[in-house]
Amino acid sequence: EGVRDKVFSLRSKMKVTGDLQQYEIVGRHVPTEKDPKPALLKMTIFAPNTVVAKSRFWYFVSQLQKLKKANGEIVDLKEVHEKHPDTIKNFGIWLRYDSRSGTHNMYREYRELTAAAAVTACYRDMGARHRTRARSIHIIRVDVIPANKTRRANIKQFHNSKVKFPLPHRVTGSKSTFVANRPSTFFG
Repeated sequence: EGVRDKVFSLRSKMKVTGDLQQYEIVGRHVPTEKDPKPALLKMTIFAPNTVVAKSRFWYFVSQLQKLKKANGEIVDLKEVHEKHPDTIKNFGIWLRYDSRSGTHNMYREYRELTAAAAVTACYRDMGARHRTRARSIHIIRVDVIPANKTRRANIKQFHNSKVKFPLPHRVTGSKSTFVANRPSTFFG
């Protein structure tokens, strides 16, 4: 039994190395005589590569259905690309995570170009603010949120059309080491 626990703990460790990609995976139970056309199960997975994406798919499917990798098959796996990757969007992410004290639901907002970038930022943020490991985070839903529906102040501050990003202390390069007058660094 100790060996089984070690194998399970090795299998359940997801690492978020690099940027995540968004995958859409379709799987089903292997056809049998009793059920020649089993129902298809579609899931959106955020993972660093296809190998981890398939692994996460079987992890979640085995929790939701009476189905595992041994008696199932993946019908289709494709990477989902953002329709407009050059436009900034507000993303709302619904997630659940296991902390040291229990399981918690959470809603977070990020301002990114793609959903995959927003989820990557979410994993980094959860690790930094809550010391949550990647294997403990389950992304439930990711949606683009219109500006008037955002809730978080750190996202709302960028919805002002007159927002400015001042550069108060600009040091210009000088050709010589010693000059007669002090440099002017404020360009207000």
